[in-house]
Amino acid sequence: MYIEYLVKPKFRFDKIAPTTLSITIMFKKFSPSTDIASQTPPKSSVQRSIRAGVLAQWQLQPETLEQIWPKKESLTHVKCREHISIYTVNSEPLFFQHFDGPFYPTLRLLHKYPFLLPKVGIDRGAIRFLLAGAHMMCPGLTSAGGYLPPADQGIPTNSLVAVHAEGKEHAVAVGITKLGSEEMRKVNKGVGVEIATHLGDDLWAIQTI
Repeated sequence: MYIEYLVKPKFRFDKIAPTTLSITIMFKKFSPSTDIASQTPPKSSVQRSIRAGVLAQWQLQPETLEQIWPKKESLTHVKCREHISIYTVNSEPLFFQHFDGPFYPTLRLLHKYPFLLPKVGIDRGAIRFLLAGAHMMCPGLTSAGGYLPPADQGIPTNSLVAVHAEGKEHAVAVGITKLGSEEMRKVNKGVGVEIATHLGDDLWAIQTI
């Protein structure tokens, strides 16, 4: 049984502005046979840097990361088109990155460790749009069926989040906030969360690379 760490996101990307749109489009039409350019193990120094980045960006302790990615196991960098990098351990995709942006956990990994990212929720009406690859608008998050954390646990702009859906047990997407959670409540229009990967996309369909 896992215990969620009630901590605020520690890492923000205010100076990083690559759009996640190309990631969403890519994973709607992603095929390892045509979209992967190479697979190589990063240098040890690079792996240490990646490990530090993951610890800073996700809500987990070093012991949990050791379970996910044991130090004795080498990471593989899978270079894909559109400047996407997928990182695997023993051929299992664990997280991915666009340019030099944040490390997004795959949805399958998030289902195993649901406390990795802070949670937001969308109402039932937004689910079909999300599954079609759309980013999530503020009204779908602020409505009665949506969820944003209380003000004292507010999520800043440019934070990775697990997107849950009304009536569903597990996260249905991973995204990044375009507004802080309190700003979403106040503005209540426009995109609140850009979606990087969602249930049913081609990344979800891949269990090994």
